[in-house]
Amino acid sequence: MRMMSVMPLRLALMALVLVLGQMQAHAVRPDEVLADPALEQRARDLSAVLRCMVCQNQSIDDSDAELARDLRVLVRERLVAGDSNAEVIEFVVSRYGEFVLLKPKFNPRNAVLWATPAILLGIGGVVLLYTVRRRRKRVQPAALTDEESAALQKMLQERE
Repeated sequence: MRMMSVMPLRLALMALVLVLGQMQAHAVRPDEVLADPALEQRARDLSAVLRCMVCQNQSIDDSDAELARDLRVLVRERLVAGDSNAEVIEFVVSRYGEFVLLKPKFNPRNAVLWATPAILLGIGGVVLLYTVRRRRKRVQPAALTDEESAALQKMLQERE
């Protein structure tokens, strides 16, 4: 009877752990936060699209790396100085290159990167088509000659 009352509590705790485990922890330190809530929100929005150059798969908003902290501070300094969001992004990209963007823009320099999945898929499709057609040709038996057909008919008649 006691097990029945413990089970819902255990399930609730497991659900809570799963939900909290899915939440992203922001690495922004309290001393980085701007006093103006609107500017802070803009800084958070910008930090979410900039890649941590150390972690490489995290935004600077989520990273605890020292370089990410420096970039967060730089973004906030530029916003306080009056830069627009586009100007801040342009400034950071001019210093670190387009790799700093989590979602790089399409341009002729990185067109190959954007096109590579489609190219590889196309090549794979052509290879698959070629292989299937080649196997079909190999599997089809040659037609029987008149002599072979007659011999086969004779064998079948003898069996009956």
